[in-house]
Amino acid sequence: MRQLFLTLFLVSVTLMNAYSQDAESLALSWEKEHISNILPSDVRHADLKTYLSQLSASGVSVTEVGRSYVNREIFQVEWGRGPLKIFFWSQMHGDEPTATSALVDMFAFLQKNREVEWVRKLSVAMTIRAVPMLNPDGVEIYQRRNSQGIDINRDALDLKTPEARLLKQLRDAWNPAIGFNLHNQGSLTTVGFNSRQAAISLLVVLGDEAKTITAGDERNQRIAAAIVTALQKFIPGHIARYSDEWTPTAFGDNFSAWGTPTILIETGALHGKDEMFLVKLNFVAFLTALNSIATGSERSQDPNLYVNLPENSSGILVDFVFRSANIIDPSNPLKIVVGDITAVTARRRASFPAPVMIRSISAFANVRGLVEYDASGYNVVQRFGRTAVGELAEFYFYRRERQVDWKSPEIESQFPPDAIFSTGKWIKGEKLLPQR
Repeated sequence: MRQLFLTLFLVSVTLMNAYSQDAESLALSWEKEHISNILPSDVRHADLKTYLSQLSASGVSVTEVGRSYVNREIFQVEWGRGPLKIFFWSQMHGDEPTATSALVDMFAFLQKNREVEWVRKLSVAMTIRAVPMLNPDGVEIYQRRNSQGIDINRDALDLKTPEARLLKQLRDAWNPAIGFNLHNQGSLTTVGFNSRQAAISLLVVLGDEAKTITAGDERNQRIAAAIVTALQKFIPGHIARYSDEWTPTAFGDNFSAWGTPTILIETGALHGKDEMFLVKLNFVAFLTALNSIATGSERSQDPNLYVNLPENSSGILVDFVFRSANIIDPSNPLKIVVGDITAVTARRRASFPAPVMIRSISAFANVRGLVEYDASGYNVVQRFGRTAVGELAEFYFYRRERQVDWKSPEIESQFPPDAIFSTGKWIKGEKLLPQR
């Protein structure tokens, strides 16, 4: 009897999750059903086509709508048959990949669960279109710009790129009621003037320099508030408001100006969480937004949950700080500098080693590190001889009491370091320096 009760309970929980649309249930659904299986930064154009083939096989409409500058296909995905038109686009910057995987997972979920009541209501209330990976050429070499070297997101007026011309054409021909502009921001972006990473930043993009707020913008503020409410369950204190400077050549600003009030979602990072966690956050945000629109529940949201978010900031946070290090210059070993070394990690694909660069060297670094080490008991020498801003953060650490010939050309073999820090990790002596 006890086993029967447990089985019935588990079945009821499964059914409840399938038929529910609260944030926790959406997150659980993503964990069980997502089809994205490659870390987003490693997804190439060919991988997207594989994902889209899966969507197409399940009955989702996938159409080639244009070509990139070097002739890669650009696709549009469509789901639903309702009158309200919702438009998403992602990866207009090739090295900003998170939302592309989340869009794929969103459409897979909607199609698989199309008979579930709340999902069915979405399908009759709205038609959703999305262009995942607007800049496939930039994706292929993992750079911001397209193959012409142009930032597509600054080409909304000149339309020098085929990708920009396509995006404008898709908007103008369909005239969607709401747009979602999906990007990644720097991993060291913070929530206000503190050291908390902004894992997600939101902006209701206004359509003129005077920041005139329309009825569509007011609705979008409430939708953004619904997203904040949902995501606070997973990342409390790590949601910010993106700065709202008017950028007359940007697509978000112009979408709003052209009659499609737009919400910007910028994905950052969260120390200790991987890229797939951020995909899940986007998935929850998208479906929360769509459900709040379809049900009208956005009308009861308090816009101040969005309006009062702290704004993004930067310059406060770095990846690594080595505090109070004895910094040795091998060319002049009698000149010893005692100070803090800060370092930041470059943006790279997950499968590529990411170089870590020295950001600053100072008596006291007035920043916080995601990871900080007490190096006060060690002499530090850069592996290639030059500890300077802009050089690689590749370090040998020696206990201060050791006698070392710093000018030795074979220093590593003749005087084995106590600890070695390379490509953002310890390859020797990981536990030696106290972590602060």
